[in-house]
Amino acid sequence: MRVRAQDTRLRAPETQEGELPAGEQRPQAEASGGKLYVVATPIGNLGDMSPRAREVLASVRLVLAEDTRHVRKLLNHFEISTPTRALHEHNEAREVSRVLADLATGAEFALVSDAGTPLLADPGYRLVRACREHGIPVLAVPGPSAVAAALAVSGLPAVPFAFAGFLPPKVAARSRALDEMASLPQTLVVFISPHRLRQELEACASSLGAAREAALLAELTKVHERCVRGTLSQLASWAANAEVRGEYTLVVGPPPAAAAAAPTPEAARDAFDEAVARGLDLATARREAARTLGISRKELYGLLMQRPAP
Repeated sequence: MRVRAQDTRLRAPETQEGELPAGEQRPQAEASGGKLYVVATPIGNLGDMSPRAREVLASVRLVLAEDTRHVRKLLNHFEISTPTRALHEHNEAREVSRVLADLATGAEFALVSDAGTPLLADPGYRLVRACREHGIPVLAVPGPSAVAAALAVSGLPAVPFAFAGFLPPKVAARSRALDEMASLPQTLVVFISPHRLRQELEACASSLGAAREAALLAELTKVHERCVRGTLSQLASWAANAEVRGEYTLVVGPPPAAAAAAPTPEAARDAFDEAVARGLDLATARREAARTLGISRKELYGLLMQRPAP
């Protein structure tokens, strides 16, 4: 006789059809109809405009742009006649409901920034979040990004990294932001204002560490693309006499790892005694203790031979 195994899995409380257990929320289903495309555009070289980006921008009803004059030049270059509408930090809050209403009727819009991938230090977050909350599909049309490009060519560790966008223009706020970043162990990527190049590099050197290795990249993907490498202190000194041209992206290498404290004879004895207490033979216990402390067995033996301080 076959015995059926008992199902011991936890089951959700029984509910009526269409209801959810208390405290749970139904996931948002994507609504049929409209779509929002988030489209990356060139950061300097028009040859980086992807065929898919051109196709999407030509097919949607409307292009939402931070600066309609800027994007109009881009669209005209590719002979795209799609209308544009401004969406920037000063009007985004009130424009969201208007855009949602259009998308709900089945319209398809594209969101672009002045250059690169939208939302990375550009407006659009409120709109994308609202679309997600209302079940309106948001589709990525990836492409150029100054962040990714700078990391790739900087010669500094690319992962993990933290992106900070633009630094605050006011001195006190900038100092606070950099002090918070100073404790991060990752590579940092920062957009530097060309109008405050020297001041912001000096602030980075002061807060992040003058000896931190860094790369300052300008005019990425353009004819005069350039990279200046050195410590943050050296870059700040260079900026004092540099001719400021173009957009700047700063990549700062991770801070140097703190030197681990050398183990003491007491730590060596504790690690060895703990290994012996686990039933290991003496040779294995010494090997295990050395591994735990990150030292050689010879170094461990020397520590064990030292007499404890009186």
